[in-house]
Amino acid sequence: MNARALFTAAALGLGAAATAQAQALAARVAAAPDGDVRLTYSSRPDVAGNGRNLIQWNCRGRNCRQQVDGDFSDGGDDDWRSSCDTGPARLTLRVRGGRVTALHVVVGGVWHPRPGATELGRVAAPEAARYLLALAKQSGGDVGGQAIFAATLADSVTTWPDLLRLARDADVAGSTRRSAVFWVSQAAEEAATRGLDSLVSEDSLDREVREQAVFALSQRPQDEGVPALIHIAKTHNDPEIRRRAIFWLGQSNDPRALALFEDLLTKP
Repeated sequence: MNARALFTAAALGLGAAATAQAQALAARVAAAPDGDVRLTYSSRPDVAGNGRNLIQWNCRGRNCRQQVDGDFSDGGDDDWRSSCDTGPARLTLRVRGGRVTALHVVVGGVWHPRPGATELGRVAAPEAARYLLALAKQSGGDVGGQAIFAATLADSVTTWPDLLRLARDADVAGSTRRSAVFWVSQAAEEAATRGLDSLVSEDSLDREVREQAVFALSQRPQDEGVPALIHIAKTHNDPEIRRRAIFWLGQSNDPRALALFEDLLTKP
């Protein structure tokens, strides 16, 4: 089966069984009394967290992508690291009148008893991911973005085909579509740099200059900057420079960037 056929199969979603289970999960959430609904699911093996305010993933050496107190960044190469667990993901949904008005996800740790909270226990990761993606599709603001992030943490699930569809769906809230583009670009970064080693002989100052040049291209008019960034993302021999180009393409809201991400994610 070629790459496009594999993509078509993946684009069918996370499976009919997971969809049915997710619909059942959505019904359980909607039926819960007003307040917090809590559940857990398995997170990806490369994801770790401190059970409170820190989630890390895609670690390369001592540098990790991370979320701290809701802000996303690349972790610095410092000497301190919070003690982290490799799972599970713990999801808290704030429910009012059967609707989710807020959600929060952590990785690791343990639940503290919370009187009045509805405990749904552990659910299968594909079931949780499918539910969260459906929630994102109908939600805007922080709920949509956080639902997408929580879905990307789920183990044994490929979310990028669903995220591509969300990013291209004009009926989805703009903030949710932008979040979908961001997480598709994260998957595309990995695909674009898979099998490439960092150039250990590359002069650090030279790399910093090149990264600044990539940023400068991102600030140019789209008809000039986007094609140049796409060329860098496809061909540059330094994976860090490729990642930078893809990151800025993910901020561009340009359909050519989404086409590149799909191409990177579906090629053999």
